[in-house]
Amino acid sequence: MRHNKKFNHLGRTASHRSAMLSNMAISLIMHKRITTTLAKAKALKKYVEPLITRSKDDSTNSRRVVFSYLQNKFAVTELFKVISEKVANRPGGYTRIIKLGTRQGDAAEMCFIELVDFDENMAKAPKAAKKTRRSRKAAAEAPVAEAAVEAPATEEPKAE
Repeated sequence: MRHNKKFNHLGRTASHRSAMLSNMAISLIMHKRITTTLAKAKALKKYVEPLITRSKDDSTNSRRVVFSYLQNKFAVTELFKVISEKVANRPGGYTRIIKLGTRQGDAAEMCFIELVDFDENMAKAPKAAKKTRRSRKAAAEAPVAEAAVEAPATEEPKAE
């Protein structure tokens, strides 16, 4: 019986699963966004979010605990220097999973998982300006007025 066994084994042995999650966490920390299957992304989210929380406290013990999970000193440095500064005032929810559809070969659900504070596209998206109501007459005259403003391009004589 499977009582109280809640995490996804991902069809791998324990050592393979821990190595895979460690490598995926390193890739996520270094690249800020990775593309993977939905099941792996959900497992990675549970794996990496406690590490990011641990990185907020920059102590020797925290670094050693995180290094025991990641085994990559460059990823640990990136996590404690760059990422921990950005997430310092965020109380959790450091990653975001966005579904991409199914993979062609085996119809696996694909997604990308990214660090929330490092997504330039969503963070800097301008909010839609409130549309003011215009009459149809004003809208119809606007393109004609713009066309009249444009001056014809003149060619400069060639210097030989």
